[in-house]
Amino acid sequence: MRAPRRTTALVGAVGLAVVATAAPASAATNDPLRSKQWGLTQVRAEQAWPTSRGAGATIAVVDTGVDLSHPDLAAKLVPGATFVGCAGGAAVCSDGNWKGTDGVGQDVDSHGTHVSGIAAAITDNGTGVAGVAPDAKIMPIKVLEDGSGSTVDIANGIRWAADHGADVINLSLGSLPGTQVLSITGLDTDVEDAIDYARTKGAVSVIAAGNTSTIACTSPGFSSTGICVGSTDKNELHSAFSELPIKPDLKVVSAPGGFAFGACDDDVWSTVPTEATSSCGVAGYDAFAGTSMATPHVAGVAALLLAQGRTVDQTEQAILTTARTPVLGLRGQFSPLYGYGVVDAQAAVTSTR
Repeated sequence: MRAPRRTTALVGAVGLAVVATAAPASAATNDPLRSKQWGLTQVRAEQAWPTSRGAGATIAVVDTGVDLSHPDLAAKLVPGATFVGCAGGAAVCSDGNWKGTDGVGQDVDSHGTHVSGIAAAITDNGTGVAGVAPDAKIMPIKVLEDGSGSTVDIANGIRWAADHGADVINLSLGSLPGTQVLSITGLDTDVEDAIDYARTKGAVSVIAAGNTSTIACTSPGFSSTGICVGSTDKNELHSAFSELPIKPDLKVVSAPGGFAFGACDDDVWSTVPTEATSSCGVAGYDAFAGTSMATPHVAGVAALLLAQGRTVDQTEQAILTTARTPVLGLRGQFSPLYGYGVVDAQAAVTSTR
């Protein structure tokens, strides 16, 4: 039994804690680990590719940074930025590298590289894994160092990404339960305001629900205009660790995030820095569990839709109305367990809404 992979980040002057919320597939690509990627099968990504592969769309991974030289990611990267550890008090510096400005990479900061591979790893290249949006680009935005950052850094990273051409903002992070009150009461709305700003620039924000099994999305997913994402396991059951995907505007769905208490193949395989430790024994790749892993599945689908020329509203509508409720097979019907359901890439890209 492996312990669940979790990443915790502390943000904000008020001590708000942010959590980076870390059946076998049939291989249709030549990526060696594709057969382990049950999540790609669950969201029906490959069935969407004849219609859209995400070309022209850019996904900003606002996270712990990315291994810029990873063989399954390097050719997909556009210039990024770093918002932690900048010299002289500068707000932004460097290039989004997972090692940060001190050049030292901690294993916990593998998180952003893992998220990136789920969304848009190079696909059908005979290496590693496949991505949900195989022709989309990745913008590495480092706002967490050693798993920690501030709401100001996160907000600045979102705004920078929106100003530099990001079409999707992936936020595989969130605060601890109960801290929703800070944004509700206006005490800390930096991240929510930045998400609103990104929306005005044409970017869809996708946010992890959280990994502490409570009844609602944590912030910023709870009180922002973005889509909040809960987690499912490989049997399409709601993951035990996941928050219920519930928020006031009901803009919520579910996606593959793993089991967290089983074998590697029960969780989500993706890229990690080639120098980092792999708990599953494959250099440059590992299996993590969390709503952090569910979120980039949805970010990848958003990229497929935006690449079709859809607006933010049209993209969100397509994701919500075509998501399917497991067992019942209903589409676009809200339930407390799954939100509007498990995201379905094939149905979304072929929808006319």
